Amino acid sequence: MEYRKLGKTGVKVSSACLGTAFRAQDDEQVCIRVIDRALDLGCDFIDTAFYGKGRSEEVVGKALRDKRDEVFLCTKVFDTRRPGGNSSGLSRLHLMGAVEDSLRRLQTSHIDLYLLHTFDPHTPLEETLRALDDMVRQGKVRYIGCSNFKAWKVMQALWASDRRNLESFVCIQDQYNLLNRWELEPEMMPLCREHGLGIMTYSPLAIGLLTGQYRLGQEPPAGTVWSKTKGRGFSAHKYNFAEAMTERVDRIVQALVDIGQRHGKTPAQAAVAWILDHPEVTALILGADLPEHVDDAFGAIDWRLDAEDRQSLDAVSAWAPPKKYA
Repeated sequence: MEYRKLGKTGVKVSSACLGTAFRAQDDEQVCIRVIDRALDLGCDFIDTAFYGKGRSEEVVGKALRDKRDEVFLCTKVFDTRRPGGNSSGLSRLHLMGAVEDSLRRLQTSHIDLYLLHTFDPHTPLEETLRALDDMVRQGKVRYIGCSNFKAWKVMQALWASDRRNLESFVCIQDQYNLLNRWELEPEMMPLCREHGLGIMTYSPLAIGLLTGQYRLGQEPPAGTVWSKTKGRGFSAHKYNFAEAMTERVDRIVQALVDIGQRHGKTPAQAAVAWILDHPEVTALILGADLPEHVDDAFGAIDWRLDAEDRQSLDAVSAWAPPKKYA
């Protein structure tokens, strides 16, 4: 397992971060075995959030009860179970209650990396940053960051923290894959390089489109989010396969298939290797719903693309304007 520095901090984390949403796994014991398998393979970075109305954090807490010191634990905040009009958002009132709830569900005294799950246009950014600063000073949180923020909002937060001498973001978490390069590459990657922020990426396989299971002109596998039948945990009507599987996407999939065949890897592993070939990326979040899925998902972590393969993937996925499913 490769370990990379988390931005400008002195912390190193595994380049494979286990995502624990478990949207297609109802058996809690299986979820715990998934986490155990990832730890066995050298993963020391776990990502969770208020998925399943807190179920994800509860499962992670049970899995790490006797292993907490082995893991760099990340969770995120925006929604909670709390009743009333302050059950979401990034106000001081909500954040101070939400962090206590997460600590209880996770069965831990502290959170290593606490991320704002999305931007809150209704709360002054400085109010949010001051609340996060208090959490760090109280020892409840070690490091802070954000997810799904625009680059200019990240910059505004960095400036406010510097101006007020508050704890500053050390990491961002955003979607990044061969179908969606435009969210990170134009502005966010240069910003992170300049200011020493780590980057966690999610959705490396674009909701499965980059696994090689989906091809242009073919019906998607039954029971998946792209099929006409409802996949577990998802509303299938949200995902229009005919609209998503364009000729461009199919060319990218074919390039992944070709590279995988040359190196004895799967198309998904080639897609993962392409992301990790970017030095700006600290860790890539990989989800798994069965222990055996962990082995497949982590199969590209220590494999490196050669220069020719990297160039071919860069070319076939050349940046394009945003698409609904990109």
